Amino acid sequence: MKIIDKYLIKQFLQTIAFGLLGFTFIFIVIDAMENLDDFIDQSVPALKIIHYYVVFSPEIIRLMTPVGVLFAALFTAGKAANLSELTAIKASGVSLFRFMLPFLITTFIVSFFSIYFSGYVVPMANKTKLNIEQEFLKKNITFSGSNIYFQDSKQRIVSISFFDNNSNRANRVSIQDFNASDLKQMQSRIDATSLSYDTLKHIWVANNGIKRDFYGRQQKADYFTSLEISNLNFSPADLLQKQTRPSEMNLSELNDLVISQKNAGNDPTSTLIEFHSRIAFAMTSVIVVLFGLPISANKRKGGIASQVGLNILVTFLYLVFMKVSQAFGKNGSLNPIITAWLANFLFMIAAAINLWRARQ
Repeated sequence: MKIIDKYLIKQFLQTIAFGLLGFTFIFIVIDAMENLDDFIDQSVPALKIIHYYVVFSPEIIRLMTPVGVLFAALFTAGKAANLSELTAIKASGVSLFRFMLPFLITTFIVSFFSIYFSGYVVPMANKTKLNIEQEFLKKNITFSGSNIYFQDSKQRIVSISFFDNNSNRANRVSIQDFNASDLKQMQSRIDATSLSYDTLKHIWVANNGIKRDFYGRQQKADYFTSLEISNLNFSPADLLQKQTRPSEMNLSELNDLVISQKNAGNDPTSTLIEFHSRIAFAMTSVIVVLFGLPISANKRKGGIASQVGLNILVTFLYLVFMKVSQAFGKNGSLNPIITAWLANFLFMIAAAINLWRARQ
């Protein structure tokens, strides 16, 4: 079986590669046609357009990998069945599961590679893509560090109009502290023209503002030109991270964000769902292969068209179920980890049942 295993793995990998190249090319051509007017209107250089689609390709590959793996498995197994190769393999006493083994091992390797690819390569490419869109296509033109609003601790809220990373300076800043025993009661508030970071002392310094302390209905106001604030729990790097979209964060950055959100008393649910969903989606290929191969390896009425249609339907239902579970997770109805992995768990059970029935 070793020779047959090598043959099937070679055919499988080649078909995956050709499939992903084909899907990516088609997707790029369609997108290029849609954006052609924008490229011409903004006089985008040809090399920059090529660069744009080079860094766009990883996201397309990430999304299309489960589909590419599914079609590769169907094509390779279907080809073996049509050429009577599968009949000869079965006649030699090889079980359906043993026939599927090289496909499954290869798919697991592809899935583990996809975790790294979607977790680190894709976010880096997405950052570059966004920069090109902002610079040349004038899309999403908002200052990268604008309108920052977050909870620094359980009783402190910070609002910043925009943050200049080059000078480590936050502009138009408001810091509100609330009573620990009654979070509806404001204890103090600082409004400053700017907030600069002292890299030697590692503290923030508020400039040209007013500090108000509240005592019931009474308040005390003090104007200042410079005020050191040593109890803030964020750094300049944290401010940049707070403005980074989840799609631009790698897995390590998402994990760090979860830790910082927990330490600040913020709800990390959305970030946890993004973290685990990225890993769960990378394992989708295993599920679609477990569904697709038993159907393709057994000649049934309806031919290849019905096989492909059934597997596309299963893949579509899986993606819909994943989106629905994520929606329930983000509103707090489901645990974030359960939210991310529920679709994989249920469809893996269904795939196992499908495999067991195919052996009968």
